[in-house]
Amino acid sequence: MRIAIPSIDDKGLDSEVSQHFGRTGFYTFVDFEGEEISDVEVLSVPFEGHGPGDLPNFVKEHGGEMVVAYGMGQRAIDFFNDMGIKVVTGAYGKISDVIDALIEQKLVVDKNWKEHGDFGEQNH
Repeated sequence: MRIAIPSIDDKGLDSEVSQHFGRTGFYTFVDFEGEEISDVEVLSVPFEGHGPGDLPNFVKEHGGEMVVAYGMGQRAIDFFNDMGIKVVTGAYGKISDVIDALIEQKLVVDKNWKEHGDFGEQNH
């Protein structure tokens, strides 16, 4: 499984999940098989501004099968889902902790994430 996580910086597993997937400069891609992380790759987002579908296409082009983010508008969720990419929202904290919780199937998410930002119908 290859998971894409919007990150506040380029520190990989030591980075924190970005508050909004579309307003980050980095994505941390984490590959794991079973319960073991097999690879971690940090990529800079190749564009400053983006249009509808650009970030979902970026994630798809880099093999992402799931996006784990804090906040994301419904339009973006629909883009990802239409590409066969699963979306988990409400995730926060250090990326290594998020991945460990996912592997252990114990991820706790903020179910009220929509109340903490501007996650309406936006162009991403």
